[in-house]
Amino acid sequence: MRLILKQHAGRVEQLTGWQRLALSMLACAATTLIATPLLVYLDLANIVMLFLLTVLIIAVNLGLKPALLAAFLSVALFDFFFVPPRFSFDVQDGQYLVTFVVMLVVAIITGKLTAGLRRQADESSLEALRTKALYEMARDLTGALTLEQVIEITRNFLRAVLNADATLLLPDAQDHLKIWAGQEGPPLQIETHFALIAFERGTPVECKPLADSGFAALYLPMCSLRRVRGVLAVASADHQSERLLAQRERLEAMASLAAIAVERLHYVEVAQSTQMQVVSERLRSSILSALSHDLRTPLTSLVGLSDSLTVSTPPLSAVVLETAEAIRDQAVRLAGLVENLLDMARLHAGKVTLQKEWQPIEEVIGSSIKLLGRALAEHPVKVSLAADFPLVEFDAVLVERVFCNLLENAAKYSPANAVIEINVQARGGNAEVTVSDSGPGFAEEKRAAVFEMFVRGEAESSMPGVGLGLAICSAIIEAHNGSIHAVNRPVGGASVIFTLPLGNPPSINEEVSPSAGETRP
Repeated sequence: MRLILKQHAGRVEQLTGWQRLALSMLACAATTLIATPLLVYLDLANIVMLFLLTVLIIAVNLGLKPALLAAFLSVALFDFFFVPPRFSFDVQDGQYLVTFVVMLVVAIITGKLTAGLRRQADESSLEALRTKALYEMARDLTGALTLEQVIEITRNFLRAVLNADATLLLPDAQDHLKIWAGQEGPPLQIETHFALIAFERGTPVECKPLADSGFAALYLPMCSLRRVRGVLAVASADHQSERLLAQRERLEAMASLAAIAVERLHYVEVAQSTQMQVVSERLRSSILSALSHDLRTPLTSLVGLSDSLTVSTPPLSAVVLETAEAIRDQAVRLAGLVENLLDMARLHAGKVTLQKEWQPIEEVIGSSIKLLGRALAEHPVKVSLAADFPLVEFDAVLVERVFCNLLENAAKYSPANAVIEINVQARGGNAEVTVSDSGPGFAEEKRAAVFEMFVRGEAESSMPGVGLGLAICSAIIEAHNGSIHAVNRPVGGASVIFTLPLGNPPSINEEVSPSAGETRP
């Protein structure tokens, strides 16, 4: 396509202006030589037709200026060589003056019309070739698999059709435009301010004053359906910036095609990444479920056997009894870990159905503290809750699990005898629960990540655990249409805050005591 365009555009441009004028004079001289021996056979009117035909041929092939030169030269040659007296510019018959004028006017009009039609035909043909090249570019972009291929196809189109080059600028994660490093060859000189304007406003920006200094002449935003995907900085390879800017509409269409290709590649990458995450998560959940099911039965047996050893008759010695209790404690901890694995697998598989009921949240707090009796032995728990706090609709078993995990974490990381605080208040249509401890707090860079699976606040912590407790809390709270996050307290320690929707609890009719003189049925 590039070769065809060059051949088409350079068919006449290969000749300089003087060469075309010289060819025009040679053509008129050749017509004179051909017409001279024919003078005995043809009338002068027919000789005039030969010169007009020459002007027409010159206009078609060489353009307007050579055709005008041929018109005047044809009149002069016709007068000198064919009009009596021959070989002289004298005219004996005045009627030939009319012939000269008519011949000149007809030659000029014919030349201008023919040259204009030829120029229009050339422009139409060139436009068709450029449109075909744009179509081929669109076809090639639909098959592009990488950004390298997109920019290479775009640059090939520019070189072939407009003798121009381009540099691609793409936004980073903070929407800062950067010259894409994957393109071949040295990048153009870029005026970053103009590129930023084109990116932010989504409109092309021309830079005529700097175009002749080696800078890009036009900055085209790559506008897709969703957003501006980047900027194409375009410069003319032969410093013909005016000719390049005249093709602005075609350049904007090219930039739109490139933007659609870049957006398609982006969504393909997102889809592949999402698919990989889904497959990875499914595989991990399957492995967790299988392992936890296989470990659950032997751990239950181990807990039962260690308990039977502690109450065996006759009583065991103090050393053996201490060992049996240690085995039981470790087995209970492992059983809790396996239970967490099972819960996480069920929550991620979507197999948990919420059994929501309207109930007082203080009852769940109390039952959670009671379940963690041994774990909270050295940590008093302070609960702040209004006496008239409304009922909340939630799954008591799952929310109890949330409190157990949060209280257990608080006990792990708090020093001995440090108070663990639970504060419950109504805020913004939600029940906001805060569980605070006096431990070291969360690392700032991990505060959001601690609610993901197998992420711990301290990677090499000596505390037991694998990083599932907060992930389970997050999954349960989100299933209740609530939210959960972690903060560090200004006075030291950490707080985990979660919310549950309050909704509209049902009214409760209080029992009325019988007045004096009344009897119960």
